[in-house]
Amino acid sequence: MKTVITVAIVEDKEPIRQSLAILVDGAEGYSCQATFENAEAALDYLPTHAVDVVLMDIDLPGMNGIDCVRHLKALCPYTQFMMCTMYDEDETVFDALKAGANAYILKRSPPHKLLEAITELHEGGAPMSSTIARKIASSFYTSQAVSPELEALSSREREILDRLAKGHSHKEVANELFISPTTVRKHIFNIYGKLQVHSRVEAINKYLGRK
Repeated sequence: MKTVITVAIVEDKEPIRQSLAILVDGAEGYSCQATFENAEAALDYLPTHAVDVVLMDIDLPGMNGIDCVRHLKALCPYTQFMMCTMYDEDETVFDALKAGANAYILKRSPPHKLLEAITELHEGGAPMSSTIARKIASSFYTSQAVSPELEALSSREREILDRLAKGHSHKEVANELFISPTTVRKHIFNIYGKLQVHSRVEAINKYLGRK
């Protein structure tokens, strides 16, 4: 039996909130469990009603989405948080990631990309829109020195990291390299071990910041 990914949506604009809920509920393997028009309602509900993934807007009335994630991370340790917003300014992106967001997707992303990102996040990835990934990559590109950890990477692992840094999903990487998504995940697990990191952002930091 296929696992159903449970989702909650925090979005103050009703048309967008309803559209996201319809998209999630209308796709096989996904279920929208709750929607909220502000952060305070989400904080009241989610700690006692666990979901797999929360889609979080940033510009909310009252408490903003970044502060909401910061509070919910401690209260919902098994929930993954995806920022779903119009904002792609550097400071906003990094503030969200520092607050504990696991993924960052722009609202203008195609519906199928959003669903793929939810799945990837649920499976342990850290999906990001390509523009966001490029911002992170450029911010970490500071020197040309090669660390011992990077020297330990295989050519295949470097190919995968190159594509992750460009914002490609696990599925896209698999298609481009003609390997299975499972193989991609195994390589990423090995990459994390060699680089001594625990997330996609940290891996990109080490790879592009010291390549």
